[in-house]
Amino acid sequence: MPRKNNNYTKPNYRLKALLLEVVDNQMKTNDPPVTNETFKRLVSEGYSPEKAKERIASVVVEYIFDIMKYGNTFDLKKYIDDLKALK
Repeated sequence: MPRKNNNYTKPNYRLKALLLEVVDNQMKTNDPPVTNETFKRLVSEGYSPEKAKERIASVVVEYIFDIMKYGNTFDLKKYIDDLKALK
């Protein structure tokens, strides 16, 4: 999650940590269950646990962006479909 600063891009580690916390919370509460299912599937496909969570967080951030930028409402069915399609 890079941010521009003086003509170069720096990773935004705080934002990354917050997104991973969202993923961890979804996994701890098993809400939605597809988060845990996706995590287990990605790990079984060869991703490290950290990379699997980052892949899930990449979907989370798309939804946050769409809600904040365009005022879209959260679509759980689409979110589930997007996680299931994650490679």
